[in-house]
Amino acid sequence: MQYVDNVVFVAVLALAIFWFSKQVGRIRKNINLGRDIDRTDRKSERWSTMLRVAFGQSKMQARPIPGILHFIVYAGFILINIEVLEILIDGIFGTHRVFAPVLGESFYGVVIGFFEVLAVLVLLACVIFLWRRNVSKVKRFQSAEMKGWAFRDGNNILVIEIVLMTALLTMNAAEANFEGHGQAPFLVSAYLAPLFSGLDQSTLHFVERFAWWFHILGILAFLNYLPVSKHFHIILAFPNTWFSNLDAKGRFSNMASVTKEVKMMMDPNADPFAAPAEGDEAAEPGRFGAKDVTDLNWVNLMNAYSCTECGRCTSECPANITGKKLSPRKVMMDTRDRLEEVGANVAKNGEFKEDGKSLLDDYITREELWACTSCNACTQACPVNIDPLSIIVQMRNYLVMEESAAPQELNLMMTNVENNGAPWQFAQADRLNWKDEA
Repeated sequence: MQYVDNVVFVAVLALAIFWFSKQVGRIRKNINLGRDIDRTDRKSERWSTMLRVAFGQSKMQARPIPGILHFIVYAGFILINIEVLEILIDGIFGTHRVFAPVLGESFYGVVIGFFEVLAVLVLLACVIFLWRRNVSKVKRFQSAEMKGWAFRDGNNILVIEIVLMTALLTMNAAEANFEGHGQAPFLVSAYLAPLFSGLDQSTLHFVERFAWWFHILGILAFLNYLPVSKHFHIILAFPNTWFSNLDAKGRFSNMASVTKEVKMMMDPNADPFAAPAEGDEAAEPGRFGAKDVTDLNWVNLMNAYSCTECGRCTSECPANITGKKLSPRKVMMDTRDRLEEVGANVAKNGEFKEDGKSLLDDYITREELWACTSCNACTQACPVNIDPLSIIVQMRNYLVMEESAAPQELNLMMTNVENNGAPWQFAQADRLNWKDEA
């Protein structure tokens, strides 16, 4: 009977890890539905970017107050997991505070005290975040795309963090009253211990064990909440920044199939009817641009799952600021929602069965796409280097090259370029007439 708790713990842990792995596998399959793209160049720069942006939280500090608060929560998530590791070992092997004899009583007390202070800071930071979202109502959390689940999801994670930190402190405070415990090493819980001082030893042990189980089961539940939440960015932020676009902002990529056609037009010796060379990526152009999520590349799709829904992109977007419909955050949320739908379709049928829907029009409107000024403010503002502009441009490519559905002003400009070699509506021979007026 003494090993029943350990067996139960191992079973619950295995089930949690299995389900989490299954969810991660589903997301990985969805991301792989995107087109291939090579983002393995400039490795040293990529490692540097990941360490600076994801691990160092450098872009979060553009707004110091939420940046500092987020860093506290982030540091708590990373460091308090060391204590979680101890809890896991204790749960598996039936030990109690297994690191105490390894680290020594004094140093162990310092470590636990540090974790407790961090837990209190995390708790306070989460309370402030809840206040900002629900009481002071920061504008970027009140947008149309943040209604319903999106708003509840943000609150859920903050409440979960508060509950988990409270359970941790409760566990330590109860243990501080155990007979023979001596001087409590708990820097914060020592002040909470008097709340339980009137309880007998059996009740104290029950409270401590209940808080212990509640804390670890809460963490395992939180782990499996991540894949269905925007908070999966806790994991994806690191690969997302590693694979981010390192080219200069504003540099547009050329489509290989179009580039090949242009080169053939300019080469008098080119044979347009020649068989394509083996492995020629431009030989089968397929669809120009992107109409649905499977037309986007896999990095775009990983971006969608990495979105924190913080709204910094939208709050910096000049189109949104001037009242236009575009919200870069909504573009990423819509892409993720459509990808989830397509992924479920593929999982159910073995391949994608046409459902009469697409990312274009059913999720993202043409009005939104053409409101974008291509300024890259959204990409610059994103704390994890997400690139909404890449998705917008690819969808506009589709509208122009597949449907010829650009706004009238753009169609006129492109016609002038084609006929006159310039965006203005006059003959090439007259292009330099301006110098005669000087």
